[in-house]
Amino acid sequence: MSSPTLSILASAAAAGSPPAWTSGVLLAGMFAIFWFLILRPQMKRQKDLQAKIDKLKKGDQVLTAGGLLGKVVKVDEHYVDIDLGPNMRVKALRSTIADIVPPPGSTPAND
Repeated sequence: MSSPTLSILASAAAAGSPPAWTSGVLLAGMFAIFWFLILRPQMKRQKDLQAKIDKLKKGDQVLTAGGLLGKVVKVDEHYVDIDLGPNMRVKALRSTIADIVPPPGSTPAND
């Protein structure tokens, strides 16, 4: 008597559960959302920053990862000499440049 009851309960539970492939589709969907909302924009920003750093030249105003703001005096393959003020020069790794600051007054027009 207990075996027919168990088989009915097991078939009822199996009928109510979703197919096994739906969890794979859900996981792939979450990965796709993660890719397009987080990873892809971050990789684009990193690529744009690397392109800016590759074009770095003498006279550009830069912001380092440490928060120092100064003018580029000399550009080397791996290093950048930055003038922070009167009698204040530092040598920084190119990879520590966080941003290249546009000169004041060169804001683009809002079209």
